[in-house]
Amino acid sequence: MPAYKPVTHVIFDMDGLLLDTERLYTVAISELTEEYGKAYPWELKVQCMGMKGDASAKLIIDSLELPLTVPEYLEKIDLKYKELFPQAVLLPGAERLVRHLHKHGVPIAIASGSSQTSFDLKTTSHRELMKLFNPVVLSSSDPEVKAGKPAPDVFLVCAGRFPDKPHSSKCLVFEDAPLGVKAAAAAGMQCVMVPDPRTDKSLTEEATLVLESLEDFKPELFGLPPFNS
Repeated sequence: MPAYKPVTHVIFDMDGLLLDTERLYTVAISELTEEYGKAYPWELKVQCMGMKGDASAKLIIDSLELPLTVPEYLEKIDLKYKELFPQAVLLPGAERLVRHLHKHGVPIAIASGSSQTSFDLKTTSHRELMKLFNPVVLSSSDPEVKAGKPAPDVFLVCAGRFPDKPHSSKCLVFEDAPLGVKAAAAAGMQCVMVPDPRTDKSLTEEATLVLESLEDFKPELFGLPPFNS
């Protein structure tokens, strides 16, 4: 069994990890690319997961040769997001784990590639749960986050905003995306990955622990209070 190190703070990605928004991203982007006769393949989606909005827009435009500028793409896709994102639901095990950690006084945060506008739409039905996270760092809107995932910036900024500013080694990250796992590793943090089942196994190798669902997580592996406590 790998040697897991005890942690004191937990940082969650949001899209595809806490909320079932990756499916909504796929629907929105596929609808847009189909307007130009192009499909949005899984291989391209994996590359985009966790990126800042403008970076993923450029990658999609360039990869599919869409006749759009980044601002034009973002304007069109934002209209689709406004319609779809309020439908976001929590993924299995997310609420149980978040409430458990909060109940036991474990500091929890969100570090996401989202913008503030996007975050507000996605959490329309989950405002009360989102209040348990402090800080919430959204790299597409946060001027302190200079580079998106796979750079470590969002996780390092997030750790620095906990009131007691823990060392990176004391932070455990939860991620679903390969870019997020790389970012956590670059930040010197352990990372529990809950990947989409279609994700190539080679893209999960940098994770400390890989699970099929948040429901399978055992907090005591990392020195956190067990669920029966």
